[in-house]
Amino acid sequence: MFSYETVEDEEKPNQMKVRGTAILFDTPTVLYERDGIKYYEKIDRNSLTEAMMSDVVFNMNHVGPAAAKTRNKTLSLTVTPNGLDFEADLSKNATGRDIYERIESSFLEEMSFAFTVTDEAYDKETRTRTIKKIDRLFDVSAVDNGAYSNTVLELDKRQRSFFAAEAEKELAEARELELEKDKLELELDLYE
Repeated sequence: MFSYETVEDEEKPNQMKVRGTAILFDTPTVLYERDGIKYYEKIDRNSLTEAMMSDVVFNMNHVGPAAAKTRNKTLSLTVTPNGLDFEADLSKNATGRDIYERIESSFLEEMSFAFTVTDEAYDKETRTRTIKKIDRLFDVSAVDNGAYSNTVLELDKRQRSFFAAEAEKELAEARELELEKDKLELELDLYE
């Protein structure tokens, strides 16, 4: 599930922010399939209650330099009843700007996360592994193909690009010039 929209933020029009949901709670996903038999994983809604999340990075496909970090406040994480939401400012370095362009062009549409587990359960009947407690969250990552396909990654709906703002200004100026031209032509017609 992916959508993006460039919108206005009069205070900071040059920001390159993205946001979405990196972890979905209680939503089984197929992690492995063999001979037509599917094996599932789901993240329990209480899995993050004791997790270390003070130094988490936002990157692409779980590799490369950080595009944003919780430590420098370019990445914020919020646990909700549905999962882990995030917001990242990708304008601070070249890696972030590159990732932003890939998201804007729909090359990156899903999210993933890297973590360690302290408690889990496996249900043989449903072939479902449940992650009950996450010890540490290392990253939230924009990915080409995520294990959890219902994650959300979108451009922040409260912003607009610098170029969109400039185009709007130029259009307004052109309209104003056209109105002035029409006004002058009317005045000339009156004197003839």
